[in-house]
Amino acid sequence: MTGKNYIGFQQSAEGNKTYRTFNPKANTENATVFFEATDTEIEKAVRLAEEAFPKFKNISGEKRAEFLRTIADEILALDDALVAVYCAETGLPEGRAKGERGRTVGQLRMFADLIETEDWRQPTIDHAIPDRQPMPKPDLRQFLIPLGPVVVFGASNFPLAYSTAGGDTASALAAGCPVIVKSHPMHAGTGALVASAIVKAAEKTGMPEGVFSNINSSGIEVGQKLVQHPKVKAVGFTGSIRGGRALFDLAGQREEPIPVFAEMGSINPVIITSGALKNRASEIASSYAGSITLGTGQFCTNPGLILGMESPELSEFVKDLGEKTSAIDAQCMLHPNIHNAFVSNGEEVSSQPGTEVVAIHEGIRPDNYAQSKIVTTSGAAFLENKKLHQEVFGPFSMVVQCKDEEELLKVIRGLEGQLTGTLLAEPEEYGKLDAVIDTLQDRVGRIIFNGVPTGVEVCDAMTHGGPYPASTDSRFTAVGNHSIKRWARPFSFQNFPPELLPDFLQR
Repeated sequence: MTGKNYIGFQQSAEGNKTYRTFNPKANTENATVFFEATDTEIEKAVRLAEEAFPKFKNISGEKRAEFLRTIADEILALDDALVAVYCAETGLPEGRAKGERGRTVGQLRMFADLIETEDWRQPTIDHAIPDRQPMPKPDLRQFLIPLGPVVVFGASNFPLAYSTAGGDTASALAAGCPVIVKSHPMHAGTGALVASAIVKAAEKTGMPEGVFSNINSSGIEVGQKLVQHPKVKAVGFTGSIRGGRALFDLAGQREEPIPVFAEMGSINPVIITSGALKNRASEIASSYAGSITLGTGQFCTNPGLILGMESPELSEFVKDLGEKTSAIDAQCMLHPNIHNAFVSNGEEVSSQPGTEVVAIHEGIRPDNYAQSKIVTTSGAAFLENKKLHQEVFGPFSMVVQCKDEEELLKVIRGLEGQLTGTLLAEPEEYGKLDAVIDTLQDRVGRIIFNGVPTGVEVCDAMTHGGPYPASTDSRFTAVGNHSIKRWARPFSFQNFPPELLPDFLQR
């Protein structure tokens, strides 16, 4: 790990601007010095990606699948070195590092399986009808083709699964798009090690130089320049609403606008019915205390909003949830900046009129450890104050007590777009849930029934996205095989001789 940029297959450090990552658990900087990419290095990375694209997109699916599987193997070959750097840059435990590494490797192998056949391209054939009246019908054959060089921004909260070789990179490479990763400055070392694995795999499997580059940057300027570069054709981003929207706006202002597939903020509303509260309030409080504090609450699917109707049972649940959440030991957050934002955002929300702090963790907390918090407010206050809708990234949740179902539905309709919604209900209530389900469906990308939203299965049926600002394009998922469609566009051949068509269209 040299701290240099990977520009194609070469390491490069032409600039003078440097930075280090931070160990939040030790509350000190890590040793490696990273070199921020210069304009010249950015230009070279994009040029190499542009030159690699015509070659890479025409490499067979089987060969690209071999590339993805070799990346997975090379990541595993990094072994304890990768785990050690991951933990030193995040404060997260070894078990989390290994679990996320397994998810990353699994995604790469999943996309490899997908592209071994060309079915992912969705070939569609409409045969000619030359004698059709009053006009002949032409022969048309449609399929998906890759967009071109893609820029991927690493996520702060998932240094492996949503970053350098995460789902965006894996799906873009699978589609035939070269990838330039803008490494996240909070885990640049983890990113550099994974980048070394991708470069090794590219060289071993004969991929063109430029199929992958890894760019270092401690600020926003490098990312802005990458998004604005005319040779970049799409962007993948996981992070804050502010960051994602800024990139989306930049991409839209280009002479040739390009798509930005950003997964941004979400408070993931949870609706608890009266029956569920009467029958299993204590059980729900225990499971949600665990979900709210899981990973120090640093998940995009953290349950930040719980909705129910006023009742003695809801009042008791709120108290129980507060006690169980605050009793869980404080955990380290990813970075002092994230911890500071958690504190300030949580204080802003909890200080709003009509909001009551139910419980707060009061134990001894080292630097950068989160003080979990549960607050409550009324449905009327929530409807009147948009500040109560903001995401507090960390172990924080708000319980909104609605006066009746009409107000509950109004609260749901007034929510911004979300990744998930959750419904906790009893069988005897199923006949009365249509309005809640229908209203919630308009605001979220996925509804969980009688569970917790934390946890995103990687499979074909998963939707990880939702109406803005959960994502910038609710028609797509960022997780699972269907996420490959973000990096491709439909294309049609008309009246082509069969021998000039790809094999999968010759039928």
